[in-house]
Amino acid sequence: MLFRTATRADLPALVAMLADDPLGQGRESADLAPYLAAFDRIAAQPMHQIIVAETGGRVVATCQLTILDGLSRQGMTRALVEAVRTVPDLRGQGIGAALMAEAEARARAAGARMVQLTTDKSRLRAHAFYDRLGYAPSHLGYKKMLD
Repeated sequence: MLFRTATRADLPALVAMLADDPLGQGRESADLAPYLAAFDRIAAQPMHQIIVAETGGRVVATCQLTILDGLSRQGMTRALVEAVRTVPDLRGQGIGAALMAEAEARARAAGARMVQLTTDKSRLRAHAFYDRLGYAPSHLGYKKMLD
């Protein structure tokens, strides 16, 4: 398996993974234009990366890694992982765990001392996955949509 930074050419596969579950079906779109614009914004910022796992020329997993500098915890740098996805036909084969290990390695290399993430309350399999990887459900997260 090859881990690399995503390119614009990967967007159809990435969007398909984002849309391939009950939550994603209701919030993702077939129109690639907004994803292309977002990709360009992300790619222009050195503290943001979209990582893909590729095997046999096929993109099979992805996540977004953001490095955050902060004042709390004595100025600790932390990493935020978002949009973790693996293609459905390859789930349960260790690809997600390998992807998270890659994200953690990149976070360490950027000076981060903590990785944080959120996952929807309804994603029980994801909760078990993160538990197995040593992540602790230590905080209660809130979100507010801005109009």
